[in-house]
Amino acid sequence: MNNMLANNLKKLRETAFYTQEQVSQALGVSRSAYSNYESEEREVPYDILEKASNLFGCDMYVLFEKNADAMILASAFRLDGLTGEDTAEIIRFKDIVKSYLKMEAIER
Repeated sequence: MNNMLANNLKKLRETAFYTQEQVSQALGVSRSAYSNYESEEREVPYDILEKASNLFGCDMYVLFEKNADAMILASAFRLDGLTGEDTAEIIRFKDIVKSYLKMEAIER
């Protein structure tokens, strides 16, 4: 399962056109730590998985799916030139949108 997680992290990052440096800054880890997550050399902590799923706009289970192309919340947010605080706000916003979409689906 770790191989799938590592592959999906890389695939989602590349789909979003983010660099490892941008993602690591958004997640609050070093670039080398994030690189180790993508190469399976380091286990990804739960809080980082949660932040990553919000950053990529997907439910956390998607990180473990065989086909990570499942549901990804597309957005026009780019991380270039943003502060860590700006990126944290984007992550919180995407989490709110995901929650809203889940509530909408339940109401149907």
